[in-house]
Amino acid sequence: MDEDSSAAVPSFIDGEVLMRLIATAIVVLSRQRTVPNPVYPAKVQSAYNHLVLHCLKRDVDPPGSIAEMVAWASERPLERWPVSLPEEMLGGDGLLVDKETRTPTQTCLEWEVNAADPAAELFENERLLEAIAVCRAAQAPEAYTAFRRHLTSQPVLTGAELAELGGDPEFGLLLHPILKRCYEAAPASYHRDGVYMQCERCRCLMVPTSRGGFRCELDRCRRDGKTSSGAPLGGSKGGVLQLSRPLRVFITSPGLAEIELEQALIARFGLSPQMWPNYDAYDLRVVLPNGQAWAVDVKDRVNPVLLARTTKPFRVDPPFDRAFLVVPRYRFAENDAYGRIFARHLPDEMSGQITLLDDQRFLKLVASARNKTGGSHA
Repeated sequence: MDEDSSAAVPSFIDGEVLMRLIATAIVVLSRQRTVPNPVYPAKVQSAYNHLVLHCLKRDVDPPGSIAEMVAWASERPLERWPVSLPEEMLGGDGLLVDKETRTPTQTCLEWEVNAADPAAELFENERLLEAIAVCRAAQAPEAYTAFRRHLTSQPVLTGAELAELGGDPEFGLLLHPILKRCYEAAPASYHRDGVYMQCERCRCLMVPTSRGGFRCELDRCRRDGKTSSGAPLGGSKGGVLQLSRPLRVFITSPGLAEIELEQALIARFGLSPQMWPNYDAYDLRVVLPNGQAWAVDVKDRVNPVLLARTTKPFRVDPPFDRAFLVVPRYRFAENDAYGRIFARHLPDEMSGQITLLDDQRFLKLVASARNKTGGSHA
């Protein structure tokens, strides 16, 4: 939605459209580094105006200011907003702003990018599509694979490290200009007592909390309690840089799950999965001992409704016999209806084309398939 598109929005809006406007406003505010003129961008002011109109129409006291709207986002789960949303869309903790770090949650980011075709928004100006185009032109699929691994394993770099990557033989010579646009200066608000803190699990920068500690911003680290274990990262020549937030949440986080799945397939079954084959046709291609090929996409999403709506058929090159969507187990643990909700909202044309499983069930299915073909564990 561009800056002037609010004029096309109906006078009174509700439900998903209103919630998407609010989530977008919160993300826009979180990206501001200076005080603009006017203070609040058009998207933010529009979202607030529509929320106030909606509250007045429903005889509910509205937030008294944009700041109070943001306070609602850190205090009120989605089910407590005066917005009509189906129960199935109220997954996770339901907060749009993390109470401890005052940053947008993954729930908020998922609402922001919920669109008919979210790819261009989701990957921030098509960074991945740029990389694919460059690698295709150079006939260098291995460079794209190395680029994807880098985004997963190195969400934080110093300025000097980023400069040195220009000479990296795996992908730097081709993709360094794109890589530089993937990173941004780490915000001063993440800096405390002379250091940044880097999560020991995902390697992202941790966010200082109001209580004096640090907290990882990724759901996968917070949900299993690994939120305060970090390593200090001091300042350096060229400063500290981090991947932009959409890339950290939607590339680094599921990328770690992809690599964990790859390593499990190698260690437990002696398989050799191909990662991001044919320039990201899907995430993993697993060939079983009987020659059957399984295609896997790994997603780590809070909301199964939004996940289902944006699920599309896999590209068929390289070919596969079965297609799977694999989600980390903890998503099913916090929402035991995750699979059922996903199935209800999957587009009709996708019915029967893809199987949704958590990562542990997928590995059990691989084990069963290997046993049936007589394969032995490595």
